[in-house]
Order: sequence, then structure tokens, then C-alpha cells
Amino acid sequence: MSTPSNTALTIADHGAVRTLTLSRPDVRNAFNDEVIAELKNAFIDAGLAADVRCVVLAAEGPAFCAGADLNWMRRMADYTRDENLADAGQLAAMLRAIYECPKPTIARVQGDVFAGGVGLVAACDMAVSVDTATYCLSEVKLGLIPATISPYVIRAMGARASHRYFLTAERFSAAEAHRVGLVHEVVAADALDAKVAELTSALVSASPNAVRACKRLVQDVAERKIDDALVAHTVAGIADIRSSAEGKEGVQSFLQKRKPSWLL
Repeated sequence: MSTPSNTALTIADHGAVRTLTLSRPDVRNAFNDEVIAELKNAFIDAGLAADVRCVVLAAEGPAFCAGADLNWMRRMADYTRDENLADAGQLAAMLRAIYECPKPTIARVQGDVFAGGVGLVAACDMAVSVDTATYCLSEVKLGLIPATISPYVIRAMGARASHRYFLTAERFSAAEAHRVGLVHEVVAADALDAKVAELTSALVSASPNAVRACKRLVQDVAERKIDDALVAHTVAGIADIRSSAEGKEGVQSFLQKRKPSWLL
């Protein structure tokens, strides 16, 4: 199975492994509403495909994912709260489709990961990163919060690390991402595919039903369930702050390449 290269997502099957590749390197694989819809549908389809045993999320170019696309942000800058609720709801549905995909998922991180891109990595079951990748939860610099991705990021890196990196928006290394649990393996660029293949080989050689049940077991046992109430809470959180004066000022200052008012 494969898709045309003019879409935001390239889909390819190699045996029982389906690879979904973000294919917008010119915008650092930033996502917009179209990309979000494609990703959600692709993970749902992979979960339903009988011949797919595991899913790899990859990307083209120097960045894995830079978060929100600038043109999408420009549209969002003037959204009402209700429009923000609907918009954030689509992102939440995509992340949940990744997290709840019944097939095991691996993020193949070949480059930098910012903002919502960290949510993509965290929503996958496993993550392998090149040692040169930089990570950043940059939302507070724009007067925003990483609300929609927070259930997945906090599960992956824990509350303690999340307190620091949510609040400071510091950039951190792949080694630090590994230390806090966001990624499982850090390798040189020329070893990335071999390490991902090692994991996919282990996954496809195990009992499909047992793998599915183990994934569900971890999700059932670990902390708070990602249910409709939690998703609604995070969607409302981002909609509220996007609609606030500081949220609008932060996004506008970023788009206009100037300092926000709180730095003047």
C-alpha cells in the first residue's frame, strides 16, 4: 500500500509494518487541520487493517515536527472561543487515535520536535530518536499552554519533568528526552533505521492478540484514563487561553516577529 507523494502523509507497507511519513519538509512537517485529519484517519485505518501488525510514524527532512503550521496559526489568531473548541477538538481526536490505535506504534524521530510535535512522539507507544534532535514545549512563549497534548506528554515524561519544560519552554536534548522517559532509545543517525527495525521485528514476532492486550493493559492500569471528560478539559483549556488577551498577543507577536507585550 502507498499514497501519492503530494499528500501531507506518505503511507507504505513493508510486510506487516505500516510506515506513516509526514511529508511536508518545507514547513518542518508542521501540522494544520488537513494534516491532523490525515493522521487521524491513517491511524484508524492502520488499527483496522488485519495485515498490519505495527505502525511507524516517521518524517522527511531535518525536522520531525515543528508543531502548528504558521498559516494555520494565522487563521486561529482570530478564532472565537467556540471556533477554538472545535479546532482543538480535532487535534485531540487525532492524538487519541494514535494513543488508542490497537496496533503498537513507534515514533521514528530523525530531527527536531517542537510543541505539538512532542505530543505526536508521546502518543506513540515507543520512540527512537537521533542523538542530534532537539525538543521543546514552546507554548508559554506564545502565551499558550500545551493543553491538548498534556495527557500524553505527562504520561511519557512524568509530572516532575513536565513542570520544568512546560513552564520554561527550554530546548532540551535527545539525551534529556531519554532521561525523562519521552524517548526510549537515542542513536546516531546512521543507526536509526536499524534500531526501529529491531523493535518492529520484536513486535511482529509476538502474538498479535497478546500485544494488543498488553497495550490495553498498560493504558488501563497507568494513572488517569484518557476519557471524554479529560479530553474535554484539555480542549477547553487551550480554547480559553487562545481566546485570552495574552494568548492573542503571544500568537500575533510570534507571527509578526516581534516581542510580546510582556517582554516590553
